[in-house]
Amino acid sequence: MFNSVKEFHTELNNLTIPNRNFHELALKRQSILSKPMGSLGRLEELACFMATWQETERPKSDKAQVLVFAGNHGACEQGINPFPQEITLQMVENFNKGGAAINQLALQNGAELNVILLAEGKQTSDFTKGPAMSEEECLNALNVGASSVDLNSDILLLGEMGIGNSTISAALCLASFGGQSKDWVGAGTGSDLEGIELKRKVVDLAHSVNAANLGSSFEILCALGGREQAAICGALIAARKNHIPVLLDGFIACSAVTPLSLHKGIFDHVLVAHKSAEIGHTLLLKHIDKVPILDLNMRLGEGTGSAVALAVIKSALACHNGMVDKSCRH
Repeated sequence: MFNSVKEFHTELNNLTIPNRNFHELALKRQSILSKPMGSLGRLEELACFMATWQETERPKSDKAQVLVFAGNHGACEQGINPFPQEITLQMVENFNKGGAAINQLALQNGAELNVILLAEGKQTSDFTKGPAMSEEECLNALNVGASSVDLNSDILLLGEMGIGNSTISAALCLASFGGQSKDWVGAGTGSDLEGIELKRKVVDLAHSVNAANLGSSFEILCALGGREQAAICGALIAARKNHIPVLLDGFIACSAVTPLSLHKGIFDHVLVAHKSAEIGHTLLLKHIDKVPILDLNMRLGEGTGSAVALAVIKSALACHNGMVDKSCRH
């Protein structure tokens, strides 16, 4: 999908637009169902959102795809995570054997799970010494993400796995939205106060070293992102091109796409599954103007929050499509 950086930016500058006609048709249907208008609250909004992007008055969620992208990061050489990078590969094996939380939640909520390990787990370069990825590496990851999307899906759920990627996330948010590193750096998978301070210093150093290469979405991804972050971006853009609504997981998945925020309307087809317990997520949600579906104090990643939120979307569509209209209730 992206043969060059120019093609990447061309896609971002030629986004498909929401079909408001189907939003109005879905809204009209909601108004005649056997309930007071607005009484199902956010469920009504979700049904109309899905109608807009699926371009039908009666949207569905029969075919939900979960994509979990996994990768490793050279920044871990700076001691930013209390766990070794081997955990990434161990968790991918666990996913493939069906033993992780996302396996259970995807199965429970009727979603197909696909786990993609980027570059066989090879870590990116250490972004405190220069860009994390070359142009070719970033394009490759973007294309892996884009090509992993099942174009027959009714909805796409995006998650991730990668030791050290909460630090990567903080760096991406800082480059995309500004502020200070302390606004974005949290505990991640269990860093103590000393570990959090180290992460802040690493993020600040990465920004200083790469300051001249943060002018575009692609440059931010190359300089500060990881392969799984780029893959999530590729999948999100491919979904947009094909009118597939996207459900993002928590802080890490949401931060992965923050470099794309330089392009107006890029998140119009996106829902956020839940509010993460990670410190930077509340601020990030304000910047991308999204209200999460759930707030369950989750911070696992893996796409787990999106799989739980899928149940809410399925409930919304069950009511939207199955309820009778007011004239038939007697």
